[in-house]
Amino acid sequence: MASTETKDRSGTGRPGDGASAGGDSANDLAGLEAGLDALESRVVDRQPWLRTLGSKALPPVIAIAIVLGLWQLAYHFELKEHYLLPSPIEVGRSLQDKWLEGTLLSYVWTSISRGALGFLASVVIGTVLGLIVARVKVVRAAIGPILSGLQSLPSVAWVPAAIIWFGLSDATIYAVVLLGAVPSIANGLVAGVDQISPLYLRAGRTIGATGLAGVRHVLLPAALPGYIAGLKQGWAFSWRSLMAAELIVNAPELGTGLGQLLEQGREFQDMSWVLSAILLILIVGIGIELLIFAPIERRVLRSRGLLVKS
Repeated sequence: MASTETKDRSGTGRPGDGASAGGDSANDLAGLEAGLDALESRVVDRQPWLRTLGSKALPPVIAIAIVLGLWQLAYHFELKEHYLLPSPIEVGRSLQDKWLEGTLLSYVWTSISRGALGFLASVVIGTVLGLIVARVKVVRAAIGPILSGLQSLPSVAWVPAAIIWFGLSDATIYAVVLLGAVPSIANGLVAGVDQISPLYLRAGRTIGATGLAGVRHVLLPAALPGYIAGLKQGWAFSWRSLMAAELIVNAPELGTGLGQLLEQGREFQDMSWVLSAILLILIVGIGIELLIFAPIERRVLRSRGLLVKS
């Protein structure tokens, strides 16, 4: 009783004091957590756009200048005869001639349209196959190693078989593209699914996200970083497979892509022609990577807090 009376006289037992103390404790904990987050997070000041542009554009420009300089030196000192190793200027003239003929864009468009169509088909097939392999243990044990083996198989190895199966047709080119790209996309998705925390999957089942709904709302979003990496690699394999197929499958009714352009240069023994075709193939491959896949990858990583500075 004495202790109770003393507590009442001091005023510590008045209603609301417990809630006030609890609120103060919660605020203190929230402030402590915010402080810890601030210590773990690196604050990055926004740089002026000119400095950002310079930091991103200057290194590749310098690298290209160095390559062109070494190329010009090799031409000047005749490491190879000039007809075997033309100068950068001569290769530029070859590209200019194709441009003035009005055929350059048609060559590029033929290959890009083939590559895009083949890649989209590969994405559909590779995604379905990757989900099945990732979620069905029996299927994974059966064909998982086969997918890895197919990914390491050079795409050009499929060209003779595809010609026998489909003849000199567009189907041959698309078959080679699919066989080259599908394993990479499927393996990328499998790797992404393997990295998902089991907690996410259990949470999805708890809220009723099962079956196709679970795949759409839980599995694919959680596996997105690995899936994007698989798509990037799938595009690289798709583009390489396409060039290998176009080099060999050469028929007038198929039109002329960059691979056929490269083969025509070889037939005419025109190294300026050959090097200009190689340059176009390189530019298209890098352009697709920088304009499409790199922004998507940055956005995905930034949304997950994995990219502090872009």
